[in-house]
Amino acid sequence: MIISEKTKFIKYGNKILMKNIPRIFMGENLASGDIITASRDIAHYLSHVMRTNECLVFGGGNEFSAVLSADGKNIIVGNKTDHQDPSNNIILYFAPIKRTDDLINMATQMGVAHLQPVITERTVNNHVNWDRMKKIAIEASEQSNRNSVPEISAPITFAKLNLSGLCFADERFAYGDKNKIAIPDNAHGILVGPEGGFSDKEFNALDAAGAIPVSLGNTILRAEVAAIIAIEKIKK
Repeated sequence: MIISEKTKFIKYGNKILMKNIPRIFMGENLASGDIITASRDIAHYLSHVMRTNECLVFGGGNEFSAVLSADGKNIIVGNKTDHQDPSNNIILYFAPIKRTDDLINMATQMGVAHLQPVITERTVNNHVNWDRMKKIAIEASEQSNRNSVPEISAPITFAKLNLSGLCFADERFAYGDKNKIAIPDNAHGILVGPEGGFSDKEFNALDAAGAIPVSLGNTILRAEVAAIIAIEKIKK
């Protein structure tokens, strides 16, 4: 279990002091006044590691102040804070890779709303532990000050993906084989291929469907790095 900490500045006399407040994801449908059962790990972390009963809880785009009950059994949700969710509405379509955990971690920190695995012809990692990936996304959300956790959908095949108007990371730019075109203002999703890149058949399908090629520069990037650069390219 990883629970992040948020620095809170408080006034003490004439001094401004910093206080670290733990942040915990507690589900998507939180509201002031909720009483939520505290897991043993959370109760131990707050009372014995951080030695506090205060925390911040978040989910569904909102953040609330909260306290651990005196008996250590419940989290009592207090008032909603004024912290705005820094997440965006980007959908990352990606081929599972050997370092899918790193990709999930970094994409979550970049604020993506939705992660959609896509099985391509050259996908080599077809046995990802998606429950573990969801835990990684939760931990990355806690650490990156998000108020939400990205949705991770079940994998689909490349053939079932709607390619029309979809942006995709096109490594052909690195070889000088493509001319750059503008990324549409309404772009909110981008597809990134596996370690071996897209196959010729997949490139042909992308081109025929009017998918929008996006250059990631003049070098060939690792798949997880390519995903982060691709997200940055279409962020608004």
